[in-house]
Amino acid sequence: MYHNELFGLRLRKIRSRNHETQKELAEILGVKPNQIGEMENGRGATTLAKLAHICEHYNVSADYLLGLTDEPRPLVSEKKEEE
Repeated sequence: MYHNELFGLRLRKIRSRNHETQKELAEILGVKPNQIGEMENGRGATTLAKLAHICEHYNVSADYLLGLTDEPRPLVSEKKEEE
């Protein structure tokens, strides 16, 4: 089941693991840094287009970010990248 808070926690976790600041992610998505903070704190949402961009940028499934699965499956498997 989707909850803004879970989406925010997972977004913050993935962003931090990639050593990116809120400002850097905001620039990638074309939004203001405070919007990233609002998403990470569960007070804001994003568009489907930006969700897709986040998934592509971090190579993680939307299902994981949205809380539909607990497994952070990559969008592109390593096998496909090697081919």
